[in-house]
Amino acid sequence: MNAALMIIFGVLLLSIFLGIRAQKGKDMNLEQWTVGGRGFGTVFVFLLMAGEIYTTFTFLGGSGWAYGKGGPAFYIIAYGCLAYILSYWLLPAVWTYAKHHKLMSQSDFFTKKYNSPLLGVLVSLVGIAALIPYLVLQLKGLGLIVSETSYGKISPAAAIWIGAISITVYVMVSGIHGSAWISVVKDIMILVVVLFLGVYLPIHYYGGFQDMFQQIETAKPGFLTLPDTGQSAAWFSSTVLLTALGFYMWPHTFSASYSAENPKVFRKNAIIMPLYQLVLLFVLFVGFAAILQVPGLKGADGDLSLLRLSLQTFDPWFVGIVGAAGLLTALVPGSMILMSASTLFAKNVYKVFAPRTTDKQVSALAKFLVPVFALISVYFTFKGGNTIVTLLLMGYSLVTQLFPALLFSLFKHHIVTKQGAFAGIITGVGAVSYITLTETTIGTLFPALPQAAKDLNVGIVALLLNITVMMAISLMTRKAKSAAADQAA
Repeated sequence: MNAALMIIFGVLLLSIFLGIRAQKGKDMNLEQWTVGGRGFGTVFVFLLMAGEIYTTFTFLGGSGWAYGKGGPAFYIIAYGCLAYILSYWLLPAVWTYAKHHKLMSQSDFFTKKYNSPLLGVLVSLVGIAALIPYLVLQLKGLGLIVSETSYGKISPAAAIWIGAISITVYVMVSGIHGSAWISVVKDIMILVVVLFLGVYLPIHYYGGFQDMFQQIETAKPGFLTLPDTGQSAAWFSSTVLLTALGFYMWPHTFSASYSAENPKVFRKNAIIMPLYQLVLLFVLFVGFAAILQVPGLKGADGDLSLLRLSLQTFDPWFVGIVGAAGLLTALVPGSMILMSASTLFAKNVYKVFAPRTTDKQVSALAKFLVPVFALISVYFTFKGGNTIVTLLLMGYSLVTQLFPALLFSLFKHHIVTKQGAFAGIITGVGAVSYITLTETTIGTLFPALPQAAKDLNVGIVALLLNITVMMAISLMTRKAKSAAADQAA
């Protein structure tokens, strides 16, 4: 066993130990398992949300896009900062309402706000549909990281199975407490590793950042700017907006906000988190550094750029540290995704159709579903071949369709009805699903449109359809309700 493999397995065993031990001394009922008894302070909520946000995408997807796409990769820096500004006002309002009504999942929020269990079911199914590709993203990244940094001693398939089993074990035992403790180790490692790689590699190979970008521009003119078509300025702007609005719409991120001890936690985090976003800049630097040093990676193989450059630069012991940090970027968000998907289905789908189910039975079912969703995700991981960023953007297009209904539910006067919210979400998700499954684009659907319109992110177009239908149906149902009330009078 080489040094890299020993370090990777050492960190994995430490993570499993911390994950299982986190439940010690706690009554692991559904509230403790899913939202930590609503007792997490600023530090834990920061680390937990960073653990969900900075995933294998941070490690592989960002560098892979810098390597393969160039300028368009900078959208990754922009959208998080906008989302943190939004969170300053959004998350305290969500937390206060959830605390008052003792909510435990994202779907609970929609169900209570619109007084519609069926809307809660729809939100759950949309959330689960988006979470599966997000978990596939984590497992796919995990397989690449462990296989590459173990020098091929462990195959991607074996790494995926080991990771999925590890996550399943500590999630079933400790729930969100296990994820929170592992996120402490993960955040320390990812910060150190990414900052070091992002500074060292450009200096080592090019003599500095300016020299690196000048050499790339000489070798690939225009690569560092946005193209005129495709991933143009219109695509960039619409993608930044889409991902910023959808940032906290992921079910596991949304429900993690319930775990805070008070709403001030979110305002403090909104101030700190943009600094953490700078970590992604150093990830991009690694991808750019790999362009001329590890040429020839095509398509999805671009996600290997960070790992391949590390392998040819460092000794096995440091490669092991890189691999261990990457491993943790999959374990923490993967555990939150599994827990959220299981809770959503047990509490907000199954219990709606079996209302006599007790909280104890819901808790048992949620834990039972953890390995079920893990197996489903493993299946799609082996079957799919999309790049990591593509998987992430597909999930974002789905969850962002929940944002309009959430936003209007926070207004003092409800102008959106439950029928309008339901119809809007169905329309948006339907549009995303159709275009994704048929692999069509706005350009192929409407060839007469100007180029800027053709380049818009499909999720934004679906969002506009969503809002239009939501408002129209809400207006109709409010008028019908008013007319019925007048007749009754």
